Amino acid sequence: MVSTRTPGQSRPRGRFNGRRSPQAHPAAPAHAPRRAGSRRGSGPRPFPRQRGDTGPDDSPPDRWQPARFARMRSVQALGCAIAAGWAAAFPIVSDLPNQRLWGTVAAPSYALAGLLCLTLPRRLAPRAAAATAVLGAVLVPLAALALQGRHQSEVMVVERSARLLLGTGNPYLADPTVVTDYNPYLPAMALFGMPRALLGSDGPLALVLGDARIWFALTFLACLLLSWRLLRPSRDRAPLLPLAVLTASPLIALALAVGGVDLPLIGVCCLAMALAERDRTIPAGLVLALACTLKWTAWPALPVAVLLLWRLYGRRPAARAALTALGTTLAVILPVALTHAEALREQVVRFPLGLTAIRTPAGSPLPGKILAGFGPTGHTVSLALLTLGGAGVAIWLLARPPVSAIAAADLLAAGLTIAFTLAPAGRFGYLALPVVLVIWPRLAARRWLARRPVPANCLMSVPAASMSQ
Repeated sequence: MVSTRTPGQSRPRGRFNGRRSPQAHPAAPAHAPRRAGSRRGSGPRPFPRQRGDTGPDDSPPDRWQPARFARMRSVQALGCAIAAGWAAAFPIVSDLPNQRLWGTVAAPSYALAGLLCLTLPRRLAPRAAAATAVLGAVLVPLAALALQGRHQSEVMVVERSARLLLGTGNPYLADPTVVTDYNPYLPAMALFGMPRALLGSDGPLALVLGDARIWFALTFLACLLLSWRLLRPSRDRAPLLPLAVLTASPLIALALAVGGVDLPLIGVCCLAMALAERDRTIPAGLVLALACTLKWTAWPALPVAVLLLWRLYGRRPAARAALTALGTTLAVILPVALTHAEALREQVVRFPLGLTAIRTPAGSPLPGKILAGFGPTGHTVSLALLTLGGAGVAIWLLARPPVSAIAAADLLAAGLTIAFTLAPAGRFGYLALPVVLVIWPRLAARRWLARRPVPANCLMSVPAASMSQ
C-alpha cells in the first residue's frame, strides 16, 4: 500500500482517520530551522490532515467557489431584483405595521442597489450596492422602529423576562392568559433583555441601547466574524463585504429590523461548528451551552459538534466539549426547572408545539401547520412525521459523522429544516437558521464541498522518501 503522508507528519487521532501507529514517526530533518518562539501548545491547532491531503495552501481551488458567482454582475443584479420584489410584497400582503414599514423602506433600497451593480465600475459596484442595501434595509428601518419603541412581540417577551428574572428569579409568568404572556425561550434568552431592565426607556439613547434587537444583532455579527476567522484558510481579509451582503439580505434584514430573536442562535450555532473543527474544545462546549440555553431547537447542535470533534480529534476532546456543554446547560436550566417546572414545561415545550389552550401566533403555511389544521388527527400526524424526520437525521449523523464544519452545519441545517417545516406551528423566518448554516461556512472556507479537496495528483507529488509498502 502506498502511503501519502508527508515525512514527519503524524497521523490524525480521529476515530475514522486511522489510529496512532505504534512505531515512532520519522524525525524532522536536522537542518530544518526551528521557528522562533514556537513551542508545544502555542498558537492555534492546525486543521487535521486527511489521508491524501496536501497542505492547506497547496490544494487546488474548488471549481464551485461561491465568490466566483458573486463577482458576476448578472448574479448581483438578479439578487437585488429578487430582494426588491420580496420586500415590495410586505406592504401588500402583511397585516403587521412593522413589516409593512420595513418593506416600504427596503424595496427601493434594493432596487437602487441593483442599479448600482449594473452601472458602477466593477471594483466599486459590489461595495456601493451592499452599503446602500444595509443602509436602506437595516439601519434606517431599525432606527425608525427603535426610536418609536415599535417591535415584534418577541422582543417585549424577552425584555419582560429579564425584568422578571431580576425581580423574582423566574423569567416566566405564573398564569399566562394571552399569547404575549407566554415565554417560549429558555432562561439564557433573558440576558438580551437585561439592557432594557437596567437602562429603562427614558430618553432616545436609553430607548435604543436598551432595545434587545441591538444586542441580538451584535451577537449575530460577532459570532459570524469569529467563525469566519476560524474557518478562513488565509486570514488576511476581513469579511466586510460578504457579511454586509448577508446582513442586508431580506431574510436577515427583516429580522434585524422588527425583532430578530433567532439571530443570536444562528450566530452561536455557526461559531460552535467552527470551534469544533479547530479543536477548541472548552470554548466549543461553552458556546454550545449558550445555544442550548437560548432555545431548545438548538439542542441538535450538541451531538453534531461532539461527533465532529470525535471524528477529527478523538474521544477525549469530544468528551471534554460534551461535558462542558452539558454541565453549563444544566447549571443554567436546572434551577428554573426545579423551582418552576410547570411554567417551563407549559411555555417552553407545550406552547411552541401547539398543545396549549392558547395557540402560538407562529402560523406560516408550512406542511406541519397545514396538517395541524385538520384537527387532532392532523396534529398527531404532524408530530409523528416530525419524529420520523428527526430519527432519519440522527441515523444519517451516526452513519456518516461530519468531517468538517461545512458537513456539520449541513447536518444541523437538514435537521432544523425538517423540524421547522413539519412542526405544528412555525414561521418562514425560522428557515433563516438553516440557510445561514449552509451558506456562511462555505463562504468562510472558500469551497462548496463538505470535505477538504484532495488533489488528483497527490500520489505523484509525494516525495519518494515517503513511499512505503
